[in-house]
Amino acid sequence: MKKLNRIYTGALGAILLLCACNKDLNLNPYQQIAQSQAILTAQDVQVTLIGAYNRMGLSDLYGGGVFLYPDMLASQTDISWHGTFDQITQMSGQAILISNSFVDATWLDGYQVINQANNVLANLDKVGSGDKDRTEGEAEFLRGLTYFDLARLYGRAWNDGDPTTNLAVPIVLTPTTSILPSSFVTRATVSQVYKQAITDLTSAEAKLPEGNSFFANKYSAAAILARLYLQQQDYADAETQATTVINSGKFSLNSNYADEFPYPGGSAVHVDNTTEDIFAIQVTSQQGTNALNTYYASKGNGGRGDVWVDASFKAGFEANDARSDMYNPDAGGVLRCDKFDNIFGNIHVIRLAELYLIRAEANYYTNTAIGDTPLNDVNVIRKRAGLTPLVTLGSGPVPTPILTERVHELAFEGGFFLHDAKRLNSAANPINVGALSAFSPKLVFPIPQTDINANPKLVQNPGY
Repeated sequence: MKKLNRIYTGALGAILLLCACNKDLNLNPYQQIAQSQAILTAQDVQVTLIGAYNRMGLSDLYGGGVFLYPDMLASQTDISWHGTFDQITQMSGQAILISNSFVDATWLDGYQVINQANNVLANLDKVGSGDKDRTEGEAEFLRGLTYFDLARLYGRAWNDGDPTTNLAVPIVLTPTTSILPSSFVTRATVSQVYKQAITDLTSAEAKLPEGNSFFANKYSAAAILARLYLQQQDYADAETQATTVINSGKFSLNSNYADEFPYPGGSAVHVDNTTEDIFAIQVTSQQGTNALNTYYASKGNGGRGDVWVDASFKAGFEANDARSDMYNPDAGGVLRCDKFDNIFGNIHVIRLAELYLIRAEANYYTNTAIGDTPLNDVNVIRKRAGLTPLVTLGSGPVPTPILTERVHELAFEGGFFLHDAKRLNSAANPINVGALSAFSPKLVFPIPQTDINANPKLVQNPGY
């Protein structure tokens, strides 16, 4: 039997099943229900939206994989892989195969989130006026964030060649309810996918409330926009969005760095977002576990212990840097990253400390002081770490002290080893990632072969 394109069928199946859960028991021999029967009320729309958050938290997406996998590709001098999963071994060895099931799952989960967001956006007429903007904004936020990261993983970096011709991922903006010839779409360019992500996130920022429990709010959208603009080297807009979040007064750095990674009483329990979290994936015993815990934590802390931290990484911290206290040997003497010791710890998608560092770097490159000076922003981060303030950031093509703070502050949280290496790579500042240049095609995920087999309009990335 001919395979159907899983971008659409996987997303369609997930959305229909999630939306059907509130319906009366249907005794007819159906394995799924018609789209026209799935989303009938405002409550159905909200169930669909919650389903999108749920899919976003799967282990191969924002439940951990979307951050772990880039780091496995790019941090060979800082961590080492000792697990039995061959697919992650391929990433660590920078030799991914087109059959890699983890790469495949990230793609599939991402498009399931997108399809569920599309279903929400297509049914806004069923939502009351008091909830419409919030509902629309949340769906746009989830879609925009997902497209941004899919573009970074499956497409070349913004500054690697021409983003208007380099291919990223397909853009699908309407719900998929059946598979038709028109369902098979081509890959959009890197520029087009970034543009779509910016459109979604900008609209979300305008529509979302300032507070929204642990769901996305307007500052979640602004923060991701700041990250996106920095990746795009649009420093002026990165400064503006970072300042919007910092000056909102809605977030504050924890007094102690370790408090951002709570593990209370040595027990695995869910802990609510801290004052520093701008957007985080909520992890509870009902939803599963923190996938970063699975790979980084020792067996004594509920993990597999597959990722070992190299001693040289901890040695790179200054004396008395509180952040180095997050790296300790386990009972077997293996150096661990303790950020993810709680099985049910939330996964920090973006937090306030990153916004200070984004603004500092953007202001450095533009020689401006939007919001504050780069030096002052860096020293905010250093002060919390217990370090002496710097008196200068020096000069040069890259702001080395700021980049050092990014590594020590954000290590292993967001795939930054790969994404930062790519955006900072240039002829004037060539960067190698392990044995490869940062622009090597081997550091771009392959398009899943199963999708290429199903969709004749998809083409594979170079090098595969």
